[in-house]
Amino acid sequence: MAAATDAAHFPAPTLPEVAFLGRSNVGKSSVINTLVDSKLARTSSTPGRTRSINFFEVRWPGKPRPEVIFADLPGYGYAKISREISQEWPRFIEPYLNNRSTLALCLALVDVNVPPQESDRQLLDFLNASNRDFVVIATKSDRLSNNQLGNALKGLAEAYPTAPVIPFSAKTSAGRDAVWNKIRKSAAEFRTAAIQS
Repeated sequence: MAAATDAAHFPAPTLPEVAFLGRSNVGKSSVINTLVDSKLARTSSTPGRTRSINFFEVRWPGKPRPEVIFADLPGYGYAKISREISQEWPRFIEPYLNNRSTLALCLALVDVNVPPQESDRQLLDFLNASNRDFVVIATKSDRLSNNQLGNALKGLAEAYPTAPVIPFSAKTSAGRDAVWNKIRKSAAEFRTAAIQS
């Protein structure tokens, strides 16, 4: 739909939007593609390839009109690329997260296989401060045994007590329905609020 590296390039605010945020190698594109069951977002073996906010219209099956927009934001936390993107945050990423009137939900993706990272904590603090509705998506959950996954999720819940955590696997589609339920609920609440205002 659009690729924006400047607030002036954002598409006109219309439908409820869901933002995907996370470190460069957390698997954002894989999560998006699993949710829509299509190769919508490009996956790359080189982290940090997404340098713009990419907007995608999403339609429910059998419905002709789009119901929601997915916004894929640049990754962070990856060496040199990360520093360049960090400098770009004030120009178009922060304005999007702070001021976008149609932003209904933020999905903060974290790799459940690694201990909680400072950059992830900073993102969640930022989302808290901006009063955004957000959920932590614990990606790559298929790589851990049930016991390991339980311990890792407990660690995430303790590290990020302000947000629900949903374990997700792009490989097995585990967590897909739970994430969609949250997206649909947020989109419906957004529409209700828009009608009332």
